[in-house]
Amino acid sequence: MSEPRLTALRSLISSVGAKLDMDLAIRLWDGQAIPLGPDWSGDLALAVRDPSAITRLLRRPRLTTVVELIAEGRIDIEGGTLLDLAARRGAKGTRGIARQINKFAALRALLPFLFGSGAADPSHAYAGDQKAHAEEGRDDKAQVQFHYDLSNEFYALFLDPEMVYSCAYFPDWQADIATAQQAKLEMICRKLRLAPGERFLDIGCGWGGLACHAAQHHGVQAHGVTLSQAQFDFATAKVQRLGLGDRVTIELRDFRTLTGMEFDKIASIGMFEHVGLANRAGYFREIRDMLRPRGIYLHHAITRPMKGDERTFRKKRPEYAAIVNYVFPGSELDHIGGTVDALEAGGFEVHDVEGWREHYGRTCRLWTERLAANRAAAEAEVGAAKTRLWLLYLAGVCLGFERGTIGIYQTVATKRARGASGMPPTRGDLYDRPIV
Repeated sequence: MSEPRLTALRSLISSVGAKLDMDLAIRLWDGQAIPLGPDWSGDLALAVRDPSAITRLLRRPRLTTVVELIAEGRIDIEGGTLLDLAARRGAKGTRGIARQINKFAALRALLPFLFGSGAADPSHAYAGDQKAHAEEGRDDKAQVQFHYDLSNEFYALFLDPEMVYSCAYFPDWQADIATAQQAKLEMICRKLRLAPGERFLDIGCGWGGLACHAAQHHGVQAHGVTLSQAQFDFATAKVQRLGLGDRVTIELRDFRTLTGMEFDKIASIGMFEHVGLANRAGYFREIRDMLRPRGIYLHHAITRPMKGDERTFRKKRPEYAAIVNYVFPGSELDHIGGTVDALEAGGFEVHDVEGWREHYGRTCRLWTERLAANRAAAEAEVGAAKTRLWLLYLAGVCLGFERGTIGIYQTVATKRARGASGMPPTRGDLYDRPIV
């Protein structure tokens, strides 16, 4: 790359930076950092490590291109994560910045890169079929294992000691992740009103945290199912380590094959996102068929806010599509109204709906910080590309929860039957004693 072209690019970045006034810099592949404001602290920079990154962005200016470039390390965040970048946006932000840029100067600086080399590494996106076919179900195992079977050691770098991989519940915002996850497990058990000897099913049991907690502290016979081989191996070993073999069983199995089994209580914690909205009705029908009359079901799932109509809601935003393709294939998020409608249509009576959005924002922030602190170990375990993608994913989801573009709800319902529901007159017993 000749010096005049690099000089023109630096000049363009400097002129944009003067309008942004951020405590941030762009570091180009020659090592020079160009501040995006007069008061750069010198500790955080967006690094463009290869001119091909600009070429590819010009040819295909999409979020997926940015994700691929970050995975490849051609674009990187030096000195922090996406959370730090978001905190440094500055008072002016970036809205309307394109109208303030000298178009001729931008064209002169960027045109030479348009004809450069734009070769890319093999894609890091999931390559299989992600479509949910109505009433036909789908083979979710490959998608689940793409997300969960990186390695148990990788997840241990940012999860709590019990390996609970879903929204924590913070008794106060200063609580650590281990305390908050224990509080979450206990709150779920309280909402399900678990009693000794009851048959409890945990659909998508993960690493066995809820099943073991329910058996240890509430005396149930717990049955957990997962499609992840890594989770199954960990959970079965945990059951034996805790001496719970007579009270907890774990199966590597699709819950839809549990025909002929009946349970008093069922929980689905962070699993519904894998189902696909086309299979929503069938999903709740399967759960209803496994519950005894007036058995309690707790549904814990991430949501998106409803739009003006269902068709508009089903359109995926670019950032959502990026998460699906690179980290969480096949996932679809419902809106809370759709979930409640489907539960009622499926033969349930809904009793409680509680929003935990800010709890998940805090959870993901702590996960991001823990993974960033263990970045070297993560790269040794799953590679640099996967580590970059997961740091981007966790931070991006954190910002989504904090800003309210995604949410999460716990919904408690019973299998509908005539007469009394069996639920108490108030919910005071859930909160009248310490949760941890």
